[in-house]
Order: sequence, then C-alpha cells, then structure tokens
Amino acid sequence: MYTSFFGLGEKPFAITPDPRYLYMSERHAEALAHLLYGMTEAGGFIQLTGEVGTGKTTVVRTLLERMPGHADVAVILNPQLTPLEFVRTICEELGVPIAPEQTSSIKDVVDHLNQHLLDAHARGRRIVLIVDEAQNLTADTLEQVRLLTNLETASQKLLQIILIGQPELREMLDRMELRQLAQRITGRYHLAPLSRPESAAYINHRLRVAGANREIFTAAALREVHRLSKGIPRIINVICDRALLGAFTRQQHYIGPAMVRAAAGEVYGRDISPPWTQMLAGAAVGVMALSAVLAGWHLMRSDPTPAPAASEAVAAAPAEPAAEPPVAQQASVPPAADISQLLATSANQHHTEAAFGRLLALWGGYLDPAGSAPCTQALEQGLECVYQQGSWAQLRTLNRPAILTLVEHGQEQQVVVSALTDETAQVELADGPQAISLTSLSRLWHGDYLVLWRPPVNPPRALSAGTRGEGVRWLRERLALLEGALADPTASDVFDPALTRRIEDFQRQYRLNVDGIAGVQTLLLLDSLTGDPAEPVLMSAVQGAP
Repeated sequence: MYTSFFGLGEKPFAITPDPRYLYMSERHAEALAHLLYGMTEAGGFIQLTGEVGTGKTTVVRTLLERMPGHADVAVILNPQLTPLEFVRTICEELGVPIAPEQTSSIKDVVDHLNQHLLDAHARGRRIVLIVDEAQNLTADTLEQVRLLTNLETASQKLLQIILIGQPELREMLDRMELRQLAQRITGRYHLAPLSRPESAAYINHRLRVAGANREIFTAAALREVHRLSKGIPRIINVICDRALLGAFTRQQHYIGPAMVRAAAGEVYGRDISPPWTQMLAGAAVGVMALSAVLAGWHLMRSDPTPAPAASEAVAAAPAEPAAEPPVAQQASVPPAADISQLLATSANQHHTEAAFGRLLALWGGYLDPAGSAPCTQALEQGLECVYQQGSWAQLRTLNRPAILTLVEHGQEQQVVVSALTDETAQVELADGPQAISLTSLSRLWHGDYLVLWRPPVNPPRALSAGTRGEGVRWLRERLALLEGALADPTASDVFDPALTRRIEDFQRQYRLNVDGIAGVQTLLLLDSLTGDPAEPVLMSAVQGAP
C-alpha cells in the first residue's frame, strides 16, 4: 500500500524472517560465534536465551546456513512433547529407519538413535540437535535430553545439543533437580535487545534492502522507536510498519517522533506520551518533596526564644570588619555570542521553514513558503535532504552547511550553520551571519542535523552490485578523484565485484557500515570529499574565522 509512495520495492518491516533482511548486530554476531564455536566442541549443551523478539530465530537460521558440511542437524521447533515423542522426532529429523512396531518403546528408539550416531561418527559426521522454545520442555523431557548426552564413545560425545529459549529457560535450569543437566552446559549466551545506535542501524538497513534511496525516519524518530520498542527487533518492525502506513495516509514523506508515538499507541492499545512529559512529572514530584523537606527544616530551626531588644542586638553584634578593596576578577570573555541570548531576542525567526529557506539559499535555491514540503521543493531543485545524528567531528567530515535542531526549555528551534572554526560556528540569522560559541551551541544541540547534497542521479537511489548507469560512472569518477587518479571516460557503468571491494575499502576507511552498497551515507560522504568547489562548504581549504 505505502511502498510506492516511499519509493520502496516491498514492505521493509514484515515480521516473517527473510535472509535478505538479516542485520547482524554486534551482539547477534557474538551469539552466532558462540554457537559456531560450540559446534566444534566435544558434545554437551549450548544455551542461547533472549527475550521474545530479540532475534533468536534469526541467529538459528543463520547458524543453519553456516553449518559445517560434515554436520547433520535435527531441529525441534515445538518441544511440548513427551520423552518418547521427543526422541522419535529426533529420529524422524535425522532419517533414522525404525520399524513401526519398535516406536512404542523409548528404549528401542534410543537404541536405534545410538546406532545411527555411532555410524555417523565412524563416517566423520557431526550430529547436532537444535531445540527451539526450550523453555517449554517438561522436566521429564529435559531429563531425557540429559540422558541423550550419555551417548558417547570413549573420547567424544556423539550428540551436540543447542537449547534456545526465553529467559525462563535460565530460571528453569537453575532448579536443584536439574543441576545435573545445568552442569553439562558448556556455553551460555543471553541475547540482549539492540542498543539505540543498533536500533537506528537496523531500521535503516531494512529500508535500504527494501529499496529506500533517502532517509525516511528522522533522527528523533529513530530515538523514539528505540525508546518505545526497548530495542526488541520484532516490536521495532511492527511500530515502523504502522508508522509508514500512518505517514502514507497523511501524505508525509518523512516520519518524526510524533508519528512514531501514534504508531506505537496503535500497537500497545494506549496513548503514548512524549518522554519529556515523564521528565516533567518526575521533576514536579521532586519539587514537592524538596518543598516538604525545606518546610520541615524551617520548623526545626525555629527558635521560640523572644528576639532581643534592638539596643541589645546592636550591642551584642560584633564589629563589622572594614571593607576590603575588591579583588579584580579575571572575566572570561567568550570568543563569540551565546546562542541562548540570540534565541531569546529573536524567538520567532528560527522555525523549520525559515531555516530551510536559509539553507536552500546557500545552495542557490529558493523556498516557497506557500509551496510543498521543504524537502520536496529541494528535490525539485536537484537537492536531497539527509537527516543525520552525530557530532561536530562528523559535520566537519561532511563539510556541508547544516540545519541544527536546538532544544531549550523543551522547545525546538532550527538554525543554519554555514561555517566552522575550532571554537566558533557561523549561524545564518535574519539580519545576517553571526559567530556563535561552539560551547554555547553544544549545550542546546543534541546531535540532530539535516544537510543537503546533490545526488548523482534523480531520483536518488542506492547503488549496489549489478546496478548500471550514470550513477555507477559517477561513483567510479569520484573514487578516482579521491585516490588521486584521473577519471576514465571509458569506465564501465556496471557495478561489478571490483567496485564492491573499492566501496568496502572506502567504508572501512571512514568507519561507515561496511556492506559494499553505495547508499546515502556512502554517496554523501564521497560527494563531500570530492565535491564541486562551487558548492557550499563549512570549511574552505584556507580556513578563516567565520
């Protein structure tokens, strides 16, 4: 429904697992490494736990894809089975031939399984049993699982068992009656939810795979998704899917935090308040508590003794020391104006439309206040908006003028930074540019910014293996410029494996996500490093004060 509106080839946040959308965060990669390492150990148990929706199934699917060639795997997805049913299911998964009349006795079934494991061991095969949702195993079935680890040769266990489940599995294995099983667990890993940066990277990764060629969720929206989902990928998917649908119904091309809260409200079935309302409520409680403490302290300090007469008070008072000459204080003169003062004196001049107008003007463009959305107008003029979250160092690397979102007293205001030095930023104001102290800006700026750039193709899109066209030629030309070589006019317009490796090297050098895809981040940085000298920059080759 909303895919064509956002320029997507398919829905990016379907909750059904799809290998193409695999995003291996650092903790998912570590969990997979634990499982792969356990595969090489001599039997025993490996335990992987995590909250619902944290990606355990994704890790298992990846494990199955990377399973060594000498391994045979039995996977049990529904372990709510009796001990006999459990062992029979293992045999069915491994293709162990058992006559029907022998399947009613657990001893007969285990004997056949043991013979199969011995034969596989003799052929150099490794047998792995993966039990998903293992927290649903009954105590009797868990005991049977433990007994299966007794199937061994003189030097090696014949069966490697991987138990995957929710946190309740850890609690269950901590019981006294299951201590024999717990003692045989050779590896444990708990899969925690995604961190805030990982949540943002996860969302943008899925959007890119679905064909997005621009940022759709603002930095503030990404933070809100993480807050409301607590970093659980499945909930992230549901909230983002609802947010895309909501933005489509409102014909909004960008999704902000309010839209995310509305989507989360539909998911959770209740109204979702902004985070600052909770902070205000907490502050109000704190103020009330402080007031009560101060009132009690004042009562305790009250002296019931009558005050002395005025003459007595004067007589009792010590002589006031002679006034000393004032000590000259070293006044700290700021290198530039303070942003708070300027915002206070020009309160209505720093809204989004005014900031976009000033930023477009730096690129030689124009914003029609009565026209379409600012980013739509920018795209019509060959420019693309890119929302980011970062630091001054990242702004210096991009070297492009930017709209900063400043927050003071709970109110957001936007200003345009058009130049940078070590200590100051040049801010475009209604009455002209003004040098502002970076220290004062940093107090109000939490990392949200927007930059414009001129993409090589319109509409802008990611370039990846197999892509062909002028965008690929542009990519080769810019990489050549960066490497100090001349552009080859006869260069191929096909994104081949060699170009993928060059992109990966570039991403690795500048600490981008190394995926070999020339997405918005990669193209924007490459353009900034090799751009047209006529385009606006934050710092010229010879840097002067703003």
